[in-house]
Amino acid sequence: MNILSIQSSVVYGHVGNSAAAFPLQRLGAEVWAVNTVQFSNHTGYGDWTGRVASGAEIAALVEGIAARGVLAACDAVLSGYMGDAAVGDAILDAVRRVRGANPAALYCCDPVIGDADTGVYVRPGIAEFLRGQALPQADIATPNQFELEHLTGIACATLERAKAAVADLQSALRADGPRSVLVTSVATETTPPEAIDMLAAEGGDFHLLRTPHLPLAVNGAGDTMAALYLFHRLNTGDAVAALEAAAASVHGLLRRTAAAGSRELLMVAAQEEFVSPGIRFHAVPC
Repeated sequence: MNILSIQSSVVYGHVGNSAAAFPLQRLGAEVWAVNTVQFSNHTGYGDWTGRVASGAEIAALVEGIAARGVLAACDAVLSGYMGDAAVGDAILDAVRRVRGANPAALYCCDPVIGDADTGVYVRPGIAEFLRGQALPQADIATPNQFELEHLTGIACATLERAKAAVADLQSALRADGPRSVLVTSVATETTPPEAIDMLAAEGGDFHLLRTPHLPLAVNGAGDTMAALYLFHRLNTGDAVAALEAAAASVHGLLRRTAAAGSRELLMVAAQEEFVSPGIRFHAVPC
């Protein structure tokens, strides 16, 4: 499996490609990582060094890959944090080029906009680009609850409202794709305080998966979840199987990180969780 992953990267810690590439590689996928930003660390620390790549730089890197004649072997494009709205055009051009070489390739858009505790943290124009241009080209979308609400304008206080928001987002996805949506974290009236829910939808079916809430606050878990969901959806062709496998691995990663009291995800120490998770969870129809 070959995945072209276009998202952020940090030197220290694990977000964006730094949270997605290693788990995918540990599962046997080749990851062609293109970094939309290169920062010293994630911005949650309050200060960082590094720079944002331009759309032209992203396009040039993709052109270099295309020149190797390998795009026909690309199974999927994964996009995440963009850094600048102009990068979006380069991402969609990469999707078009990959699909031109391999029509079966999927595009998974992780619509990174923000989170409930931070609000919107991307530059102006990115949210509008995601809704109006990126998602209509995507086969799979992996928002968190804040991003789902922001993209659809539907507050997800109840499970039925969350499902309505997901259905609205599905309507924006590429009509001839699987229109698979994974909400990487959602809290509704049915979610106990000690739990975290994930909601997946595809083909008219909705499934909810619940894991225990862990005492930690880290960045990058959503990026890992999106990458693993894409991998297992490609590998199995089944949204429920992908949800269960990805959730088990991410919970194992978070469990080991919490036990160590680390502020950063312990990717290397927890790597067996990607291949053989210690605890598995079952999704239920909802």
